[in-house]
Amino acid sequence: MGALAWLLIPLFAAVGAALWGRWAARQRTAGDGEELAGYARFREAMEKANAGSDAL
Repeated sequence: MGALAWLLIPLFAAVGAALWGRWAARQRTAGDGEELAGYARFREAMEKANAGSDAL
């Protein structure tokens, strides 16, 4: 019975590693589009702020 327990430990580790690898390699639905849009809004806001300070 002890030998069976020692054989199950690597089996569970392999199954856990396979599940983690599958989760880590999953295709993420969120792309860079939302982040790029936020960055574009940030740049526009900074350009507007600079335009206002140049007039002073």
